[in-house]
Amino acid sequence: MSHIVLTGGAGFIGSHVGEHLLREGHRVTVLDDLNDFYDPALKRANLTALATLGGGQFEFIETDIAERAQVDRAFAGQRPDQVIHLAARAGVRPSLLQPALYQRVNVEGTVNLLEAARLAGCRKFILASSSSVYGINTRVPFAESDPVASAISPYAASKLACEALGHTYHNVYGLDVVMLRFFTVYGPRQRPDLAIHKFASLIDHGKPVPVFGDGSTRRDYTYVDDIVSGVLACTRAEFGYAVFNLGESQTVRLDALLALLEESLGKKAIIDRQPAQAGDVPLTCADITRAREHLGYRPTTLIADGIPRFIRWYRDASPLRRKI
Repeated sequence: MSHIVLTGGAGFIGSHVGEHLLREGHRVTVLDDLNDFYDPALKRANLTALATLGGGQFEFIETDIAERAQVDRAFAGQRPDQVIHLAARAGVRPSLLQPALYQRVNVEGTVNLLEAARLAGCRKFILASSSSVYGINTRVPFAESDPVASAISPYAASKLACEALGHTYHNVYGLDVVMLRFFTVYGPRQRPDLAIHKFASLIDHGKPVPVFGDGSTRRDYTYVDDIVSGVLACTRAEFGYAVFNLGESQTVRLDALLALLEESLGKKAIIDRQPAQAGDVPLTCADITRAREHLGYRPTTLIADGIPRFIRWYRDASPLRRKI
């Protein structure tokens, strides 16, 4: 079994990845700064669950990845086999308000981790990128070979920079690097600011749901278990340098998503129609041919099944997770 450093392991996707790694018998060291982008109590609850599951195989080190000295201290005396780097400032719209913060955390933080991994003799580095790097792509579905030089948000630009840095560290130092372009992930423990969780809470509490545009935007919504299967597959093989899409390869209109939430909750949404937002793209859709061939990636949860699963979790979740 491997020793894996998992950044962002207190968060939504990271806690699921950490859980599966521990169940497989790996030693897991989580780095997370527990920032207040959303309630840190939710992250601490995720860490508590991981610590209970992992026992002596789990370690948490509170670390701001944008601070090189903190990263160096976290890696001191450790020689991890792999780094799974999920920590980031996330979200297109927030990045428009704090572009410098997004570059500092996402880009400088990734440099700090790549350098620490190299110096520690780590053999593999897996990094979460984003479907946002495709911008307004006219080719559908989006393939990893498509041009990605037209980012339309600071968040997307930061992820493109991370991909370039990963390629550099592979080319110069021989580090095995995998970039995973996630497509709109949802499921249990989803961040409360993300659309599905936010919409469910607003509908449940009888409050208006802000809908930007006419409801025709389409997203490739991907259930978190499918994302985790793709991440874990990357830990089991060497790729040199590779980029993979992880999505469902199915698109869902925003108005259809709201209808699914209404049906699962048994409540009608109060729609607050607003203008389309800068930085948003009209469509995302993953071509998963490469991931299927090289990772054995086969997503199994369609949105019609995933939304009811999410709502069951939401109904059973603590009041802290269900608040708006």
